[in-house]
Amino acid sequence: MAHIDVLDFRPIIFVTGLLLAPLGLAMLLPALADGIYNNPDSQVFLLSAGLTTFAGVSIAISNKDIGDTLQLKEAFLLTALVWLVLPAFAALPFVFSELSLSYSDAYFEAMSGLTTTGSTVITGLDDAPPGILLWRAILQWLGGVGIIVMAVAVLPMLRVGGMQLFRMESSDTSEKILPRAAQISGAIAILYAALTTLCFLALVGAGLSSFDALAHAMTTIATGGFSTSDSSVGHFNSVAVDVIITAFMLVGSLPFVLYLQLLRGRPLLLWRDSQVRAFFGAVLLLVTIMTSWLVYSDNYDPGNALRYASFNIVSILTGTGYTTANYSGWGSFAIAMFFLVMFIGGCAGSTSCGIKIFRFQVLYQVIVTQVRKLGRPHGVFQPQYNKKPLSDSVINSVIGFLFLFLLSFVALAIALTFTGLDFVTALSGAGTALANVGPGLGDVIGPSGTFAPLPDTAKWLLSFGMLLGRLELFTVLVLFTPAFWRA
Repeated sequence: MAHIDVLDFRPIIFVTGLLLAPLGLAMLLPALADGIYNNPDSQVFLLSAGLTTFAGVSIAISNKDIGDTLQLKEAFLLTALVWLVLPAFAALPFVFSELSLSYSDAYFEAMSGLTTTGSTVITGLDDAPPGILLWRAILQWLGGVGIIVMAVAVLPMLRVGGMQLFRMESSDTSEKILPRAAQISGAIAILYAALTTLCFLALVGAGLSSFDALAHAMTTIATGGFSTSDSSVGHFNSVAVDVIITAFMLVGSLPFVLYLQLLRGRPLLLWRDSQVRAFFGAVLLLVTIMTSWLVYSDNYDPGNALRYASFNIVSILTGTGYTTANYSGWGSFAIAMFFLVMFIGGCAGSTSCGIKIFRFQVLYQVIVTQVRKLGRPHGVFQPQYNKKPLSDSVINSVIGFLFLFLLSFVALAIALTFTGLDFVTALSGAGTALANVGPGLGDVIGPSGTFAPLPDTAKWLLSFGMLLGRLELFTVLVLFTPAFWRA
């Protein structure tokens, strides 16, 4: 008898419920913070925690009698649904708190947090309740570890955008996903928490308060970019803080699986990885160019030029989105460079966003191979990645992803202009959402602005853009094809 591929929604709903429950429990931490500082919002977090945990547990219990396998279609649907539903509940404290955000603003802020984008609609962060500041940091921290697990355990199986390059041993589409994801996520979560602790201790040592150090450690390792001040990291005006955060943004942008290999006594694997070498090469080149620009164009002294260039380039390149200066005032060359840099991103299997370094490497290999074939039509040339031949499926996936990314960017930018946004705001808003970077360009959403003045329609479009970018486009867009829903 032929197998009919029928979607079973129970495991999808069950896992969504399982993930909602810990999100609700995480709300108890900001409730505690508000309680310590005698802020009335502690009751808001307790109420939101109760609602979210109850919803999660109820959904999980009512769908618990399932197996431990997921079909390919179910995995696609689960991935998209989780990243849609979690922000819906994570937005509740923003709505009920003393900030009194509209639900559109609250959902935008929650989506920006969980996707580690870092765009914000909140002004007056320096005077915001501690619970809200901590909740924003927790959202990015949870989103960061969730992104790593998704990149390691789910996307390679779904063959999204060339991610099958990073499939682990003995993994295929029929493998039991849930237990495997649990094993991987356990090891990664411990490592992720350890790196966050190291960053926290370093920031405390650099003179930050425990609260500021904790919030920034969580959002740095997640390459998220939510800060406790409207001036972002520039508020602290500390060379030591800039250096520490720059270092840990780089740490968050490398493949976490290679960190696990390093702990198992195979440290050379990290440096031998061509993606890691290409990433550091890009960082070095871009920082050198921007430092030179600041020295020769804006008359910065070399030390300050290196400090501001390295921090802000690494922040935008990795998709973190912290700022220590308003780089919109650095001239047209700098603005153009930051706009292009925001699309690059870090390594696959990290918390960073964007197109990712490995896709540029694959594209480069394809171009080089085509050029060689033109010179020697009868020669046999095979594009390679990490000294291994690239299959046609990987090449097609990567080229398809790059084309779809460009198409989505143009479509989102045009849609944003229909909401009344000016050209620079629409273009950079679309870019920063799809690449999950945070700040855009211009006076409105630039490094010294927020997304608060934007119309609600634009905020919902940008929220969708963040989701698209975070889930590597295909994972979401495949759900809009009629073929997906056919048995």
